Amino acid sequence: MRRDTRWIGYVTAMFGALYAALGVGWAFGMPGFPFGVGDAELVAGGDEAFGLSVLGTATPQITGIGVAIVGVAVAALCTAMTRRVGPRKFLIGAGIVLAVGLTVVIQDFRPLILVAYTPILLISKPLFDWPANVGFAELVSWPRVNLLLLLLAGTAVAATTWRYVRDTADGCGECGRPAIDSKRLTRIGRIAVTVAVVVPLLYCATRWAWALGFPLGLDAEAFAEGQREGLWLAGAALASLGAGGAILTLGLVQRWGEVFPRWMIGLAGRRVPPMLAVVPASLVSVLVTAAGFMYIRLVTVNGVSVKDLAAMLPETIWPLWGGALLVATIAYWWRRTACPACDSGRAVSGKASQEAESR
Repeated sequence: MRRDTRWIGYVTAMFGALYAALGVGWAFGMPGFPFGVGDAELVAGGDEAFGLSVLGTATPQITGIGVAIVGVAVAALCTAMTRRVGPRKFLIGAGIVLAVGLTVVIQDFRPLILVAYTPILLISKPLFDWPANVGFAELVSWPRVNLLLLLLAGTAVAATTWRYVRDTADGCGECGRPAIDSKRLTRIGRIAVTVAVVVPLLYCATRWAWALGFPLGLDAEAFAEGQREGLWLAGAALASLGAGGAILTLGLVQRWGEVFPRWMIGLAGRRVPPMLAVVPASLVSVLVTAAGFMYIRLVTVNGVSVKDLAAMLPETIWPLWGGALLVATIAYWWRRTACPACDSGRAVSGKASQEAESR
């Protein structure tokens, strides 16, 4: 039976309406404009502002009106799709455009930094007072939080669009999904997981090497400066988080991603709720894709030198990581939430999946 997820569309519509009001306020001089000239980090970037963000040179008078228009579009679109009205192809196309625009086009790497470094600071700051010159005030700035909110809004628009596609298509009366070859789904999921594990490890290798004192792909001056400022230790911490995520990605095709393993006292043998894996994996896929496109933009606008090769190129393939992780997550969700009416997505991965779904 389908879960009623219409609330996502209505909440997203309310956010769009609120954001439209903020856009009008910024256009008429209200403080708090979080883009371009109102973003201290982008202003400090100087000539690289546009490479860092497509809104790097935005002003409130013009962009505020654009923000209002986008907010109204989000509100109207999500309301129409949730109520299942309007021309189907137009609404789907508009939903895709808005979702991509909010989650990728206007984004940079700071939402990823915000999400990734928050747990690192929660542990390292009280215990070791590290990093010495960085605290939560620097990490959690309004422009960063704003970008994260817009990224989540874009993800919600994508979810609303998917629900509209499913509900208005010729699919199963219970789940709304079309029939799909389960064996092919499992095969695609395994290939996607392989890519989603290998790509982040390439990035991790460079950061671990720098932290251990090997200037892999960096000139001596840049490497020494990074050591003095503690950049390589921070990078290694982020890389370790990424490596942990890569290991967890294996759960999308392994038994322990469906049934809690024996060493998890109190949970051993119980079914893993599908959304426990789907929600964080989906968020990570969007975060790394957005950050990856920022690095692609930087390389395209500013070029890349030999001394920046190892610092820039591994991140330019992050969209491949994010895309593969999203495909693997969809395959996992489709398989784990098989419909009893049409058998769509029924797992074929063997006894482990059968046991997991019977619990």
